[in-house]
Amino acid sequence: MFGIRHIKFDSMTYVLHYKKGNIKRKGRGRSFFYFAPNSSIVAIPMGSNDLPFIFNESTNDYQTVNIQGQISYKITNPQMLADVLDFTVNERGQYKKNDIEKLNQRIINEAQTTTSSFIHEIKLKDAIRSAKAVAKQIQDGLKSSQAIEMLGIEILGANILAIRATPEMARALETETREKLQQEADHAIYERRNFAVEQERKIKESELNTEIAVEEKQKQISEKKMESEVQKTENERKLREMKLEADIAVENRKKQLIEQKTVNDKKEAETQGFVTETTLKPYKNIDWKILTALNNNPDPKFNISLAFRQLAENADKIGSLNISPELLESILKEKNEI
Repeated sequence: MFGIRHIKFDSMTYVLHYKKGNIKRKGRGRSFFYFAPNSSIVAIPMGSNDLPFIFNESTNDYQTVNIQGQISYKITNPQMLADVLDFTVNERGQYKKNDIEKLNQRIINEAQTTTSSFIHEIKLKDAIRSAKAVAKQIQDGLKSSQAIEMLGIEILGANILAIRATPEMARALETETREKLQQEADHAIYERRNFAVEQERKIKESELNTEIAVEEKQKQISEKKMESEVQKTENERKLREMKLEADIAVENRKKQLIEQKTVNDKKEAETQGFVTETTLKPYKNIDWKILTALNNNPDPKFNISLAFRQLAENADKIGSLNISPELLESILKEKNEI
């Protein structure tokens, strides 16, 4: 009515009320009446914004990569931003121009400019694996950009969601990677087989070394047994020689003993013969009859025997001789008793 209007904003919107070219009101979450013919209202959103982006760049090896990501930012100086872009709203609170898109596009352009200088220096394979490096490059580049600083905004962060090659190149890389993986698999199989062959060789070599060691040990044992047998034989030979020498020594001693005994017996016999000869020498020329008489044997049989001897010696002088049977019987009887 009569051009007087009322407008209200939430707490996340910074409001600038211009009246006749001068700022009459400013602040967040304002609600006021204004005279529409000479008033202009600027409303700037203060909340943080997530800006998705996607653009293509060329690598050092002339391959195109598609970079997708997101930039988070917030407006810290709304009055500075209002001097650069138009955020004027109508009486219903709707923006007359869509300068928020200009703001987003300027941020994306700065991010792409920062990214281009980095991507152009690396190759395709490195670019695909450099998401973190690209994100850091964008964040550092935006924070140091004067154009971003003049917009009165603060960069909260940058994230790279994907860096992709073209479909044809992606298939080529997949094929190359697949072939490389297959080669690595084949190499792994070869290495495994080679390792198995090497292990088998080591096992056989170990078994052969074990057999050689066993044979060497058996050889040593045989040589030791042979040495023991030779030593045993030598010892037995020495024992036999010692025994033979002992037997020879014993026989020699026996021989010496026998010879000495023979000499002694001979001397003893000679001594006894000499004694006997010396003892009997006085009786040598004496008649045996005298010797018999000197013997003085009281046995009547002895005397009868001597009588029969005398009779036998003088038989040619005796005509006849009668001997009683009682005498013979008595002599024979006593003989038998003896």
